[in-house]
Amino acid sequence: MLSDNIFNLIVILLLAIILFFGSAFLTTRLILKGEIVTVPDLRGKTPEEARFEVSRRLLSLVVQATEYHDEIEKGRIIRQDPPAGSRVKSNRPVRVVLSAGSELVEVPDLTNKSLENAIQLLAASSLTKGLIAQIYTSEFPAGRVIAQRPRPEEGRVKRLTPVNLLISQGEREEKYVMPDLIGKKADVVVAQLRNLGFNVANIRSSYYPGLSSGIIIKQNPPHGYCVQKRNLISLEVSR
Repeated sequence: MLSDNIFNLIVILLLAIILFFGSAFLTTRLILKGEIVTVPDLRGKTPEEARFEVSRRLLSLVVQATEYHDEIEKGRIIRQDPPAGSRVKSNRPVRVVLSAGSELVEVPDLTNKSLENAIQLLAASSLTKGLIAQIYTSEFPAGRVIAQRPRPEEGRVKRLTPVNLLISQGEREEKYVMPDLIGKKADVVVAQLRNLGFNVANIRSSYYPGLSSGIIIKQNPPHGYCVQKRNLISLEVSR
């Protein structure tokens, strides 16, 4: 009787061992073989939406690269590998390429902007500073953009396109030849120069033997120099 019980126990243990290793073997075979699933269409979806779709089919998602695309919104999937509808084993990665947005951008209107501000606006629009030319004009303050090329109305352009700028140097100042003021009466000369718009702002007086008071004995700039109305004119007058 005891021997029968031992025999039955041994049989049960052997069956349990066979069942355990058999199940492990079948599980391993199933894992290695993998379930066959259909790859979903991920085009136009965000990575979050795509991960949800592939996880339902026991697949994974790998973002492989980004590319410019004029039609698909930035951050959405342009294409995938394997393509939609393919039959593949589970646990396989689906590689996708995301849109970096359109390669074409709007050109900002830079008219009457300062050069510094214009460069900032170009950078914010993914454009670059091109050639810069300057001209004198009374229509725009110095340092402001007069014109640009390409212009906003010409349509969108590719990113990093250089934009050429024409900058105002302000109104051109006339230049004059400094006259000889030595020996002339200071009050008359100063009045005439100031009436003409010249900047006479430094008048000193000093003793000069043999001259009556109020006669110009020194001037700066000297006779013959080119001056503009904004330049400072200094005089030394006898007392």
